[in-house]
Amino acid sequence: MDSLYKRLGGAPAIKAAVDVFYGKVLADDRIRHFFDGVDMERQRAKQRGFLTMVTGGPNGYTGQNMRDGHRHLVAQGLDDSHVDAVIELLGATLKELRVSDADIVDVAAVANSVRDDVLDRAAAA
Repeated sequence: MDSLYKRLGGAPAIKAAVDVFYGKVLADDRIRHFFDGVDMERQRAKQRGFLTMVTGGPNGYTGQNMRDGHRHLVAQGLDDSHVDAVIELLGATLKELRVSDADIVDVAAVANSVRDDVLDRAAAA
C-alpha cells in the first residue's frame, strides 16, 4: 500500500496544500494572531518538511520538536481550541484540493497524534 504521502500526491501536493492552508490560517480570527511577525516563507518550508515526514515521505524535516517549537505559543494561550481550528482548516484545505475523505481522516489522525506535544502537556491516559 502506498504511503499517505504518495496518496496525497507527493511533494507538489504537499506544497499546494501548505500554501492553501496558510492562506486559510492567516484569514482565521481564531489563530492568525499566533503568526504575527512570523517569516511565513520559512514557516511554509518547515511545514512542508514536517508534513512530508509525518505522512511517510522523505525525512528532510529540520525544525524543532513539537514541544520546543510551540512552547512560546502555549505561553501566549495556545490551547485545544486552536489545535482544533488548525485541524479543521487543514481538513478544509485537503477537501478543497480533492483529497479523499479517508486520507483526510488519516491526516487528521497524524495531526491529533502530536496534540499533547504541541500543547506541551503529558499524554492523556
